[in-house]
This record gives sequence, structure tokens and C-alpha cells, in this order.
Amino acid sequence: MNTRFTLDNLIRPNVKQLVPYSSARDEFSGNGSVFLDANENPYENGVNRYPDPLQNQLKKRLTQLKGVPPTRMILGNGSDEVIDLLFRAFCEPNKDNVVICTPTYGMYEVAANVNAIEIKEAPLDKDFQPNIDLVMDLSDENSKMLFLCSPNNPTANLYNEDRIVQLLKSFPGIVIVDEAYIDFAPGKSVLDKLDEYPNLVILQTLSKAWGMAGIRLGIGFASEEIVGVLNRIKPPYNVNSLTQTKALELLDDEARYLNQVNEILQGRELLSKYLSGLSCVEKIYPSDANFILIKVDDAKKLYNYLLEKGIIIRDRSKIVGLENCVRISIGTQEENKLLCESLSEYNSKF
Repeated sequence: MNTRFTLDNLIRPNVKQLVPYSSARDEFSGNGSVFLDANENPYENGVNRYPDPLQNQLKKRLTQLKGVPPTRMILGNGSDEVIDLLFRAFCEPNKDNVVICTPTYGMYEVAANVNAIEIKEAPLDKDFQPNIDLVMDLSDENSKMLFLCSPNNPTANLYNEDRIVQLLKSFPGIVIVDEAYIDFAPGKSVLDKLDEYPNLVILQTLSKAWGMAGIRLGIGFASEEIVGVLNRIKPPYNVNSLTQTKALELLDDEARYLNQVNEILQGRELLSKYLSGLSCVEKIYPSDANFILIKVDDAKKLYNYLLEKGIIIRDRSKIVGLENCVRISIGTQEENKLLCESLSEYNSKF
């Protein structure tokens, strides 16, 4: 338990006083057949009615999968929306700050800048693990949130759970653990810590392992109190009906999800082994995600060579600490084969 954490002291004063917008669907409960309350077009076409503002049916399905009750869940237009809501709920512009462990997912910094929040960077250690002493040294009375991306993007590694727990116990504000890639590191989620640490927020997504990047659905897990604050400020219909319907459809095919995750993990192992035999590859970093970070002899040259072949990877070499590094997502067997063939050609030419 974190004895330094008090949620009431973190909520922005204007948010405490805010009266949330009450939509027609929020005010209605029970059964109805004639809906004349929301100024909708009455002619049925499948999407003429507003969606459920709290996504109750979808949350019930996610509860079956995740073991977390709907009252401790907030859904957003991707995890990016949940991240932005956290900033707007708890960080006072031009006053507060957040701590991020670099290198990491770039949207934390973007969201901070949009909301006029100072960023304090605590570089990861040589093993790409959070530096606890540095995080705590950087933190002050205005440090409202700490972002931990585990498995981390772009380094691909899972953070040590003991370090996450130490920070949950020590950091005075909210600790956000972004688990977008957790499905590729089975059994390593910190969802089981929710009851113990009221300052914990966990982000997950259906974009990666579930293959739903196109519908933009992110999930935030937190205490009922934090979820209540976020629900107060979120747009009333932030997750549209098409997204909710498609998510329910695809979540019912758990066998497909498990099969695809297994194929991606096999592809990751095979690609890692292949990369280890190339002279142009200087280092392969351990991966707990659906991508591999590697250090090569010339990242820009390799990127451009593959681009000419129609293969797009991510050049991460401009990030401090990742000089000459590229990030490669695991594709289908055929895509991985084409990548390896092109890498062989590059390796023999340069």
C-alpha cells in the first residue's frame, strides 16, 4: 500500500466541481420501445441511435476475459483517449508535471504537451528497466503521474514486476502501467495488483493481439474512484456503436486470437534466430512484444534499402540511446519470409 497517495489531493479543483453532461441515454433506465428523447433520426438503418455511453455489454464481455468488474473499467477511442483523460483529470496546466521513463511510447509526451504539463524524463537503465532512484529523485509535490510502458515500446522488454511494485509503493501520484503488448508476454500483467494499490491505472488495448487497430478501442483499469472521475469528464458517446459491435463480434472468437498470438510468437523466435546470423546486425534486444528492436551497422541505409523493396520498418535511430536501431514488427509467415530475403540481399551487398 502507498501511504503517500491520496486521490482527493490529485484531482484538479475544476474537475471536482464539474457537473458532467447528462445525455438522454444516461437519464433513461428500464425498457422502452419508442425513443423520442435524444433528437435522433427515427428511421432505422443500424446506426441511427446513439451508442451506449458506458458500453455496458462490451464491458461485461471484457470482465469475462479480464476478471475485472465493469465499475473498474473505462473504455476509450484507443488508449490515447484514456491517457488524455488522465491528464485532464489530474494535471493542472502550467503547474504540474509527469515522469516518463525514456525511451518510451511517444504519446505520453504529446499528451503532456497538449495539456501544458511539464515532462520529467528518467532514462531507463542499461537493461531498459526503470531506474527507481532516478524516478523518485525527479518527483516532487507537483508530480501527478508516472508512466511505465511494459512491455515497453520501442525497447520491447517487460519491466521487472518488483520495480513496478516499488514505484507503486513510493511514487506519490498515479502510476500508469501501459500493457498494450502484454498478450505477447503471457501471465505477466499487473491486473492482480489493482486491489492492493489504489494509485494503479493499467492500460490495455484490442489493437495488437486481438487485431482491432482499425476500430480504436483502448481499456483503462483502475479503482472505482478513478474510473468515476474519468467518466465525469469523458465525452458522452466516446466509443461509437460500430466499434462496440465489432469488438463484441471479434472477442467471441478467442480461438482465433490465441492462434494468431501463437503464430506471432513463433515468428518472433524464428526472426530473432535469423537476424542473429547477419553480419549487419550488431545486437538483438530481448523481446516480450510483437516486434523486435535491433541495432544495425547503418539504420538509415537499411531502412531505405527495405523501403525500395516495399518493406516498411521503423527507424528509431534518432532516439537517445537507440542509435542505429530499427524496430521490426512481426508479420505473417509470408511477410517475414520476404523480409528475410531482402535482409540477406542487403547483408551480402554491404
